[in-house]
Amino acid sequence: MTTVYFIRHAEPDFNIHDDLLRPLTKQGHRDAKLVTAYLRDKGIHVVLSSPYLRAIDTVKDFADASGLEVKPIYEFRERKVDSAWIEDFTSFTKKQWEDFDYKLSDGESLREVQERNIKTLNNVLDLHEGKNIVVGTHGTALSTMIHYYDNTYGYEDFEKMKSLMPWIVKMQFNHDLCESITKINILK
Repeated sequence: MTTVYFIRHAEPDFNIHDDLLRPLTKQGHRDAKLVTAYLRDKGIHVVLSSPYLRAIDTVKDFADASGLEVKPIYEFRERKVDSAWIEDFTSFTKKQWEDFDYKLSDGESLREVQERNIKTLNNVLDLHEGKNIVVGTHGTALSTMIHYYDNTYGYEDFEKMKSLMPWIVKMQFNHDLCESITKINILK
């Protein structure tokens, strides 16, 4: 059995529009310590992350405390929305969940994000079979992976999750077969 703890990043500074370099807020850094506390006794072997700063910084405190290195994996990045900042993000997101192939001219569809993340996850599962793995990730990327294994997870679930930062989803795999999905809110 391989266990993957997907860690949706803590609160980012939305005043920074550069997706790659968007940092955590002070509250986000404090909440990253909740991630460390949760993961402390889970016997983690490997810490991977999206290359985006907010995802790395959410799992870095745990990795440092555990003597592990955070290995960025480019393919675990968040969905590219477009080259421009989207003001009405809610309408855009709803359209994407209604049509998994919908995208803006310079962006990715949810299907593309899902395929990229699942392919990468399958590679990780092959490479680290039988291990306990942490993956620093993002709300949309994680939601498309949940949807892949549980197609009842949709827009309404995504909307409920949007304010949960950080958020943990534990998935257990037998090879590449997902046997369980547990959603964990550590902000209670």
